Amino acid sequence: MPSYLSAGDRKILLIAAGIFVLLVIGALIFVSPRDESKVPSSYSTASEGAKAAYLLLKEAGYHVDRWEQSPVSLTTSADMVLVLAEPGGFPNRKERDALKHFLDDGGKIIAIGPRAAMFLPKNSLAFEPVPDTLWQKFNALTPSRITLAAPQITLAAPIYWQQDSSVTPLYGKDEKAVVVRYAYGKGEVLWWVSATPLSNAGITEPGNLNFFLACLGDRQSVHILWDEYFHGHGQHGQSSKNHPLLAVLFAQFAVIGMAVLLSFSRRSGPLRPMPADSRSSPLEFVQTLGGLYQHARASSVAVDVYYQRFHYWLTRRLGMANDSAPEELARAVRERWNFQDDEFSAVLQSAASVRYQHDVRARDALRLVQSLHSYAARLKLFPAAKEKS
Repeated sequence: MPSYLSAGDRKILLIAAGIFVLLVIGALIFVSPRDESKVPSSYSTASEGAKAAYLLLKEAGYHVDRWEQSPVSLTTSADMVLVLAEPGGFPNRKERDALKHFLDDGGKIIAIGPRAAMFLPKNSLAFEPVPDTLWQKFNALTPSRITLAAPQITLAAPIYWQQDSSVTPLYGKDEKAVVVRYAYGKGEVLWWVSATPLSNAGITEPGNLNFFLACLGDRQSVHILWDEYFHGHGQHGQSSKNHPLLAVLFAQFAVIGMAVLLSFSRRSGPLRPMPADSRSSPLEFVQTLGGLYQHARASSVAVDVYYQRFHYWLTRRLGMANDSAPEELARAVRERWNFQDDEFSAVLQSAASVRYQHDVRARDALRLVQSLHSYAARLKLFPAAKEKS
């Protein structure tokens, strides 16, 4: 066979490469991730951003700076406050240890959002079966300097902090805390369920600004560090020469070149019969997938995957909405199918809440998956789950 590409192949490849280059150049020129950011970044002017709160602190005379370095570079003093406003990603071990040392030495952390709880020494979040992402008003639960300044605040609360004697609930309702406070070492932690009180849209709600300022402390002595490192700024690379899109561009060009080379060489090589599939292949796949979950300590992901499948087939069989709560599903199964099992509702609630628990033990995750599999077989939800005789 000839050792060169045909004219038609070269034409298609050049057209595809040209379109790809134009798309990447357009993304580099027109995309502005800071202004369109949906996270409470001090750079963002979007409704979910927090540039207004940052500028207000500057104009009010607070000592506030953007922190664009890893937590391992923190130096602690008793008047230092670190604002972790819905950070992206998860901290590594060194960063978690650095935050603990920051608290031990007398620093204060204002951690905001479900993911921010993963950065803290204590984490006791619970999943709300029917999350309410709309703004709600929450009254003070415990007398303190903060609740005295703002008896009522407004925020979105898709989750809540479970009852825990080691923390002080500041705001909430129906025994569900959305703002808690606790001491750690010489320092202090304040956790908010969401960043509504300091967002550009939510800071004007009654009580929110007073609440935010009271959480920060005395204006004359406090030094505020507004974290932007976990929003993708600072050392994550912002120079045009090291723009991440450029690295992706060159990597994709390399992949395209390798694909063309391998495809052409494969087509030009000798024909060989397809290898027969080994009967052990499915088992090897299961073992490999289990090893990945074990290595990543992602037991909650395995439970979440099986629960989503179980939830989909159960709502489909019952003719219910896809966002039905576990309690509603358990009640429907009991009333329509006369399924009497006292533990069914508890298993569904536990499986639904596991997705927000980063430190689920492997044996607890296995127990939940086995329980869901057993119920799937008993309810005959899908053909793969057959009850053993």
